[in-house]
Amino acid sequence: MRLEHGSRCMHWFDLKGLIVATAGRTGLEIEGVALGATVHRNLGTAPLLELALQHEEGLFSKDGAFVVETGTHTGRSANDKFTVKDSETADAVWWGKTNKPMDPAHFAVLKADFLKALGEKDVIFAQDLFGGSQPEYRVNVRVVTELAWHSLFVRTLLVRPNDDELAGFSPEYTIICLPTFRADPARHGCRSETVVAVNFTDKLILIGGTSYAGEMKKSVFGILNYLLPTKGVMPMHCSANIGPKGDTAVFFGLSGTGKTTLSADASRTLIGDDEHGWSDTAVFNFEGGCYAKVIRLSAAAEPEIFATTKRFGTILENVVIDPATREIDLDDNRLAENSRGSYPIDFIPNASKDNLGPVPKNIIMLTADAFGILPPISKLTPDQAMYHFLSGYTARVAGTEIGVTEPDATFSTCFGAPFMPRHPSVYGNLLKERIAKGGVDCWLVNTGWTGGQYGTGSRMPIKVTRALLNAALDGSLKNVEFRKDPFFGFAVPVHVPGVDDTILNPRATWSDGAAYDEKARGLVKMFVENFAQFADHVEPGVLESAPKAA
Repeated sequence: MRLEHGSRCMHWFDLKGLIVATAGRTGLEIEGVALGATVHRNLGTAPLLELALQHEEGLFSKDGAFVVETGTHTGRSANDKFTVKDSETADAVWWGKTNKPMDPAHFAVLKADFLKALGEKDVIFAQDLFGGSQPEYRVNVRVVTELAWHSLFVRTLLVRPNDDELAGFSPEYTIICLPTFRADPARHGCRSETVVAVNFTDKLILIGGTSYAGEMKKSVFGILNYLLPTKGVMPMHCSANIGPKGDTAVFFGLSGTGKTTLSADASRTLIGDDEHGWSDTAVFNFEGGCYAKVIRLSAAAEPEIFATTKRFGTILENVVIDPATREIDLDDNRLAENSRGSYPIDFIPNASKDNLGPVPKNIIMLTADAFGILPPISKLTPDQAMYHFLSGYTARVAGTEIGVTEPDATFSTCFGAPFMPRHPSVYGNLLKERIAKGGVDCWLVNTGWTGGQYGTGSRMPIKVTRALLNAALDGSLKNVEFRKDPFFGFAVPVHVPGVDDTILNPRATWSDGAAYDEKARGLVKMFVENFAQFADHVEPGVLESAPKAA
């Protein structure tokens, strides 16, 4: 088996190097497991889509996008992710709800069963890629998949080496993704037939029982979140763009809060939409593509992203398509609320060619407040910024995780707890140091509800959010009058040209001011109770930034 399309010879594999030797013409060897598969290595967009269509993995829309369904798993399986607890990770990982331990013995059995399952495949795909656009901080990753569209997805979402880099490519980490694999909780030490198992010692990640492609890219994010803090680099779950004057803005937020939408601004250059590092010299994208929610996407509100749904090379996950006309319906959520589009970053017209930019001038923390309490924009002090970064308050949006069917108020540390292996204080202290060093302005932006809580109020108009962000980023917002919020203590603008004054004061948007006050006190209590876990890890000024029941 050879790596080129359609031919066969024999290779020996190891997990770090994948292919290390070649011999014979009858099969393949992976740690003692004979394979008879054809391996397609580093194929580009067109051949991968040809194979995906040949294998009946999806359909082409009439406009050229490739449309796939992921079945039961239309979002991340957060409860099925485990990290191997051994001498490497025992004291380095923040163990708990989001970082659940797996015994090395269970992982060894899982690994053996994965390799056996891989040995039974007729076709497999391998991509050699970088996680990270700044060369000195990137990680070499080899991703092995059983689906052609998965191979294209990860090729699109990570950074693609050039020919010279590929010639000398040596993988540091390997990811194997087998949707048809079924885990055994008793045998493998996991929770269900779905498993995402991370082994930082073996530098191996095994993903089984789910076709949701986002698991692969988030696994690379987790690797970088583990490695980069030891190098003094701040890893961030954020989007980022650059203004006409070279001013970088970073947008923190969980899926569904608007990171992708708000960073795709025609007046600014896009660095990336989801995952970045902040080094001494740059903000750099971990990825080479974008992964946008497309449910109810409109050309009017989000023209740059909407245009990608009509491009060859875009993959649309769980978007309803008419099999006869090949028309897609972005408003139909019968397959998933979390329908997604993945596309190369250069599909956005004003994307950065280098996937990086200067260190930031502004930090925006996005929250989808399901209670309708927070103002549409607030200015934060450095201590308040660290408080809200560690709190990570938002609402999980329907479909982003399995079992979430409507917005659910939650606290996700660092606006990305599921992807942060180390203790939150590691990332929080890095952020505070970099804010202080760069004199960065920090803003909290509510893209959630106004005029009442979820079920009563309405979602914050995107035009309002964009107007307020533009004022923050061009500097004009610093010159308006501010009031101090009685519950949260941050500064809230009283009047911004082009924005209705009423919406700036959330209490005024409620029909019952007393009901607003009661709900606000309840939210304050939630903040305080959640932050108790960080009290011993932060300075007094951060603790004093906590909201208070007025």
